[in-house]
Amino acid sequence: MDSPKSYYMSELLQRKIYPEIQKSLFKGKVIILYGARQVGKTTIAKQLQKEYQGDYFNCDEPDIRQAFSQKTSTELKQYLANKKFIILDEAQRIKDIGLSLKLLVDNYPEIQIIATGSSSFDLSNSIKEPLTGRKYEFFLYPFAIEELQAKYSNLELQRLLKDRLIYGSYPEIVQDPVNATQNLLSISNSYLYKDILAWQQIKNPEILDKLLKALALQIGSEVSYNELASLLQIDKNTVMHYLDILEKAFIVFRLNPYSSNLRNELKKLRKVYFYDLGIRNALVNNFNPLDLRNDSGALFENFVISEIKKLHNNHNSNVNTYFWRNHNKQEIDLIIEQAGKLFATEIKWNKSQIKIPLDFSKNYPDSQIQIINQNNWISALTSI
Repeated sequence: MDSPKSYYMSELLQRKIYPEIQKSLFKGKVIILYGARQVGKTTIAKQLQKEYQGDYFNCDEPDIRQAFSQKTSTELKQYLANKKFIILDEAQRIKDIGLSLKLLVDNYPEIQIIATGSSSFDLSNSIKEPLTGRKYEFFLYPFAIEELQAKYSNLELQRLLKDRLIYGSYPEIVQDPVNATQNLLSISNSYLYKDILAWQQIKNPEILDKLLKALALQIGSEVSYNELASLLQIDKNTVMHYLDILEKAFIVFRLNPYSSNLRNELKKLRKVYFYDLGIRNALVNNFNPLDLRNDSGALFENFVISEIKKLHNNHNSNVNTYFWRNHNKQEIDLIIEQAGKLFATEIKWNKSQIKIPLDFSKNYPDSQIQIINQNNWISALTSI
């Protein structure tokens, strides 16, 4: 569950997915809200509770877990009495939560259930089969730039770009910039691994920590599972397994290479980015100003790509994202595939001229291409 402090500090900014959640209420389905700890899930839960006079259950509490775990539909109904709107915060804590939710939605469809989860490897695995056709899923990430426009003017956002690249956009960080470094270290040390390490299959947290730090130093570069395995002295399958867990904990995401099966296009390497750069910088303990760093370009690339993912997520836009590179070392930072069309994005921190790869233009002449830099990033990251 997000801390009360996080709730208080982020409640002033409306999240873009909030009205989308409202549109899905009272349609006989469970609402599932995923997101890392501290990104504001409890804020949304509390807002919904207040607006719809709902009942809130903190599933970190042992008695709440017991009340919803392995119960018959009759027992669940008796416990809930006449409640019509319930919120299960951190629902992955409840054993066999998927079955309990299925019993409720099948037998009492008039009850609107909101279930939040900070680790989709637990919650989604538990609800995948029982809730087939019975749920709407939403994902909450750190603040998107379009959300911050409610607090800052575009001029202020431009001035604060360097803060976003160094300290990220967690609600607590945005609302309390003075203590950003201390709070980020607290989030990364106290909350980031909480769900991951609680999962019984994680037997070596030191390896997980080393993997995250290795990934943090490779943003913007192609990642080789074999090289990571050699570096960490573990096997390739373990690397892939841990990466999958980190993705499902909403810490990192992968971009695979785009290919239409042209012979000279890369097909095996992938890139790994962080949803939040504050977390990334906390992992490597580097909060130095940009003019004292050699990774500004990589940070800006990560920032733009993560913001574009947030933008499409917040507007429920169904897209696939890739990068493109061929054996001639020509590269496009981001490819968005939507409704059969390709949208290519080149990202440049420095304001030098960017040349679009000739091979890409030749092979994909109908694609749309944009360049994002320090001058136009706000407009590019706040409209689809």
